[in-house]
Amino acid sequence: MDTHNAEARSRVETRTDGDVRVVVMAGEFDMDNVADLRTAMDPAAPGVTRFVLDVAEVTFVDSTALSVMLQPALDRPVVLAGTVPSRLARLLELTGAELAFATAPSVAEGTVMIVPPREG
Repeated sequence: MDTHNAEARSRVETRTDGDVRVVVMAGEFDMDNVADLRTAMDPAAPGVTRFVLDVAEVTFVDSTALSVMLQPALDRPVVLAGTVPSRLARLLELTGAELAFATAPSVAEGTVMIVPPREG
């Protein structure tokens, strides 16, 4: 598992489970500290067919970080796993971005659940 800590305000951990990349996000994510998240969510990551984001410990996400979270969703499933914090849920609702993500109650379920294709 790779762990990154940007200015102690955020933490990004990644691991691979077959063709699934699990990304654990914790803390605040904004334009000043999104580099580690961008690396973890690389849409060109070889062999990755799904991203599962554990967002339970996220306290803040700005539009830059949301954009990074959305990038891989253009051509593969991105699953938000665990309880989505209310501030993040509100941002997703306000922007309509909740339509781009599947949700799962846990990382384990998010890695194996069937995600129907999005309607264009």
